[in-house]
Amino acid sequence: MAVLNDDVNWDSWPVEDYLSENYRELHPADAAVITHHCAFYRELAPGSIGRSVEVGAGPNLYPLILASAASRRIDAVEAGASNAAYLERQLSGSPDRSWLPFHELCRSLNPDVPETLERSLSAVRLVHGDLRSLTPGGYDLASMHFVAEGATEDIEEFKDFCRRFVRCVAPGGLLVAAFMENMPTYRIGAASRWPGCPVDTEIITEVFTSLTDQLTVSHIESDPTLPDYGDSGMVVLTGVAAARPAA
Repeated sequence: MAVLNDDVNWDSWPVEDYLSENYRELHPADAAVITHHCAFYRELAPGSIGRSVEVGAGPNLYPLILASAASRRIDAVEAGASNAAYLERQLSGSPDRSWLPFHELCRSLNPDVPETLERSLSAVRLVHGDLRSLTPGGYDLASMHFVAEGATEDIEEFKDFCRRFVRCVAPGGLLVAAFMENMPTYRIGAASRWPGCPVDTEIITEVFTSLTDQLTVSHIESDPTLPDYGDSGMVVLTGVAAARPAA
């Protein structure tokens, strides 16, 4: 049977193994995501977004850095205890120096990113919870990275997470996301096993077309410098939440 989100002990997410495998250096695939997203954020004036949310923030800081170019407040929503503890340390004023190359790339591509890593994170607030705990329409911009497809093995639950992601912004709210393409169930570190729901550009386009306007979906090639989790690259997305149908 497919593993569902609530079947998993997210409090035990192996933060240090995950960072070592993925974020202790800036890999080409993440540089490509940053480049894509910076083009999106450059269209927004500094401070023009009142409330942004990073859904399932995990220990990945670069989406928060990207959002700092336009957002007055950023909620980093995270349910797992180990990830939340890491975020609390990073937001205390002394973030890991390994994030400096990420910040430097973000700022080089979008000068509206605050000039220091610490200032980029100063608008971020940690919110304990998950996508299902968010009030519909509560945000002006929502961002999500490698979450919905890595939180379940069930395609219907994946689709539900995507719908909830869109609905956490008001109609007309902005959306930016990245997904692992064709990610199977995978391991981090020596032993831990985590769910994956294989999705691709076609499936993601199908899910979001009815929910959004101005949808763009693009593919990023597989990165041989990253661990081989069985994926075939990344999919990046931008869009605008469509108006809700009348009740």
